[in-house]
Amino acid sequence: MRQLRETGFMHNRVRMIAASFLVKDLHLPWQWGAAWFLEQLTDGDMASNQHGWPWCAGCGTDAAPYFRVFNPTTQGEKFDPSGDFIRRRVSELGATTDVHLQTGNRPQGYPLPIVDHSTERAEALRRCRGVS
Repeated sequence: MRQLRETGFMHNRVRMIAASFLVKDLHLPWQWGAAWFLEQLTDGDMASNQHGWPWCAGCGTDAAPYFRVFNPTTQGEKFDPSGDFIRRRVSELGATTDVHLQTGNRPQGYPLPIVDHSTERAEALRRCRGVS
């Protein structure tokens, strides 16, 4: 999100991870993310944006399966294994060798997660299935 705010750009993979987190972990309406991203992106395209967000949310035409919930940590490990992107964009993690925070050792002052991904993933799936 810092990259988006600073540069007006975000790689498509990171856009999908952010969209999944906002919609499926934080349970925000996809329209909120779509509006904010379109406002921030220098390469924002109305048609692509308005199609991509429902896709990530698992609704709309040609939607991603509702059960697809990106795990931000495993996505980082898979697509940024050395942590170069993270170090460049998250200054608080610039000096750590554990940018994926696997050991539980956080740099002093680095915030704890705002949600537990596994708990919120389960809740997102429960909501999509319509189970009460």
